[in-house]
Parts: sequence; C-alpha cells; structure tokens
Amino acid sequence: MYRSFYHYLMTLRAPHSNPQADFADHAFYDASFPKQAQDYQTLSQYLEFVDYLPNMDIFDEVFTMYEENNR
Repeated sequence: MYRSFYHYLMTLRAPHSNPQADFADHAFYDASFPKQAQDYQTLSQYLEFVDYLPNMDIFDEVFTMYEENNR
C-alpha cells in the first residue's frame, strides 16, 4: 500500500530552510491539506488556491520525488 503524499511530504520537514522543507512546514500547519490524497490532480488543484507555494514547480519536483519513492 502506498503512503499518502502528505506522509511523504512530512519526511522533508527540516530545521534548515529550503523550498521543499518550507512547503512541508506550510502543509503541516494547513488543517485543510488533503492528507490522504495520492494523485497529482487532486493535490495540484488544491495547491493552486493556497498562498504558501511561490510557484508550482516546487510541488512538481516533490511529487516526482514522491512517485519515485513509492515504486
């Protein structure tokens, strides 16, 4: 069984700042984040309406890492 994108994203939280860690921290504090979602479409539609991602390239990069990790 694959883990959710949110579960993978939480592994990227870090005390030092980088775009992926910042994304993970914001998602952690976002009570509405779709925590059980695994598909790109659901997640990207949600993230288009939040203001904590400076651009969607960060999501695309992390989602690619997530897919590679879940093979």
